[in-house]
Amino acid sequence: MNFFDTPISLSKLRDELVRMEDTIIFALVERSLFSQNTIIYKHKGFEFSDYDGSFLEYFLHETECVHAKVRRYTSPDEYPFTANLPEPILPPLAFPKLLIPNDINVNQQLVELYTSKIVPLICVDGDDGNYGSSATKDVEALQILSRRIHMGKYVAEAKFNDPAQHDQYVALIKAQDRDGLMALLTNAAVEERLLRRVEKKAMIYGQEIDDSDKPSTGHLRLPLKLVSDLYEEHIIPLTKQVEVDYLLQRLNYPDFTPEVPYTH
Repeated sequence: MNFFDTPISLSKLRDELVRMEDTIIFALVERSLFSQNTIIYKHKGFEFSDYDGSFLEYFLHETECVHAKVRRYTSPDEYPFTANLPEPILPPLAFPKLLIPNDINVNQQLVELYTSKIVPLICVDGDDGNYGSSATKDVEALQILSRRIHMGKYVAEAKFNDPAQHDQYVALIKAQDRDGLMALLTNAAVEERLLRRVEKKAMIYGQEIDDSDKPSTGHLRLPLKLVSDLYEEHIIPLTKQVEVDYLLQRLNYPDFTPEVPYTH
């Protein structure tokens, strides 16, 4: 059964986001095994006869071409980083309409954030020559981060459809009050639990366990608070930006009704 085929609630969405935390942490741990290798992020750091961009951009495009052929980007929760992708070779699947028509895509902002802020935090400085391996891990991390961040659209729609807060959202949207919307959709208690949870997960998943018979506390491959800091400073704010951007467009479609209900 597809995630989008059954009634959607904030609880269900949060469960999905919690599951993504594991994948995000593992992706960051895997990328941290290599040096920063910043040459792969530099425009024309490598020369390609048929591509004008960085090594990572080239790798992303080639990867997404393959994924597009097997209809990855026909799924409503997947957003490509590159353009001019081929058509799927598989027949289309039918997905229910759960969101208003929109073109919100913060992937370019995410790439800038990832390469300039996240990689320097999780990887040692330097160049170890493992360009393909680094780019492979970058793509995996970027794709799951993108999916997590753009799930904010579904969170926003669920909150908009909550009868207890619907009128408040409508008033703020009519006023185009970005700050008011940000304040209304923010749940500090939920965010605090999230930060505590990802810190614990990072501590567990990031350990290198000694195989000797002596008790081991493990060696952390990522600094203890790094993942929770990334969520607090970057991932959560970018997700909420997507939520606000979506809500600001919501009243442009007053007759829109999700084909699968949002429940509370």
